[in-house]
Amino acid sequence: MQTNFTAEQLADPGVARANEILRSCVHCGFCTATCPSYQVLGDELDSPRGRIYLIKDMLEAGRPADAKTVKHIDRCLSCLACMSTCPSGVHYMHLIDHARAHVEKTYKRPPFDRLLRWTLAKIVPYPGRFRLAMLGAKIAKPFARLLPDARLRAMISMAPKEIPPVSRNDDPQTFPAMGERRYRVALQIGCAQRALNTDINDATIRLLRRLGCDVVIPKNLGCCGALTHHMGREGESHDQAARNIRAYLGEGELDAIVINTSGCGTTVKDYGHMFRNDPMAVEAAKVSGLTCDISEFLQRIGLPEGAPKDLRVAYHAACSLQHGQQVKTAPKDLLKRVGFTVVEPADSHLCCGSAGTYNLLQPEISAELKRRKVATLEAKAPQVIAAGNIGCMIQIGSGTGVPVVHTVELLDWATGGPKPRALADLP
Repeated sequence: MQTNFTAEQLADPGVARANEILRSCVHCGFCTATCPSYQVLGDELDSPRGRIYLIKDMLEAGRPADAKTVKHIDRCLSCLACMSTCPSGVHYMHLIDHARAHVEKTYKRPPFDRLLRWTLAKIVPYPGRFRLAMLGAKIAKPFARLLPDARLRAMISMAPKEIPPVSRNDDPQTFPAMGERRYRVALQIGCAQRALNTDINDATIRLLRRLGCDVVIPKNLGCCGALTHHMGREGESHDQAARNIRAYLGEGELDAIVINTSGCGTTVKDYGHMFRNDPMAVEAAKVSGLTCDISEFLQRIGLPEGAPKDLRVAYHAACSLQHGQQVKTAPKDLLKRVGFTVVEPADSHLCCGSAGTYNLLQPEISAELKRRKVATLEAKAPQVIAAGNIGCMIQIGSGTGVPVVHTVELLDWATGGPKPRALADLP
């Protein structure tokens, strides 16, 4: 794609990176075939190619974002399926992130929109606040249908039936390896995940310890910055990321930084890019280089082979894992290795509609994507659905009666850990 940025514009590192990405696009349209929002809406401007044209026009003109451009950028899930499909290597993630930051700086949203987005940014990344918000949502559930805004109704409906008690395993500490120590790893404990489901970190810690890992929960660890980053709130996201970088590197030598929430993993692996022009560039790149999804790490260090088990598992591939991190086979291979029968739904490359805060800010599109995803999963007649991202688990779980668990919970159970609580009713 031909671009026409001025030398002055290209002096801005963000614009220079956007120019590189735009020039790599050849207009082929392969991305439209795998874009969930285009599949639902059928509008070219709600495809990656259409958004690329809008972003190019906005950035080249050096103008503030307008309502039309913002509408179509907001409808992007950042699922990154387009990056898996693109034959030209267009790094859409960096482009849409830059566009969102530009929107945040130059576009004045309607007052209620600003309030909603501010509320999400100030609550979801903080487990204590998020727990209180979910408690309030539980109380408000009987009255949700009376609310005039679909986004408010979606926020109320997100509250789980039970809010788990705080897990002390998430406190800063080191869990020693069982037997001979082979590795020393840090665990990213997440933020929303700590409020929604404490079993995931507990299972991860147990499994890693049995495999000979000292598991470090660093001091001062907080939200990775993913949520605010994808809302264009660069200042907040970089502050959160910088705190985590210091927290990880303050723990001394590590063999890996293990993440069991793939939405976080995609962002932490991108710290090197986010801080490329920052004094913390070297430290950020080191953290990105150490970071791996729990499935990647388990595949690297080896998992004991298990006997066949009479359990049919439908594996849901989280977009942030299969597209954002290009980790496609490790979770399935591990589940098969420990003895589970693994099936995959049709169109497994398509998003379930969770996508961070997307299901709260774009509830209609999200609901349709959930309906489609649940239908393809249930068509495989699974006894359980496994996923590697808490957002997907909550989204899919709200649309099916099939129990949904994290992949690591099944791996922990198969190698000596307790049966996942979500599977209590299974024989």
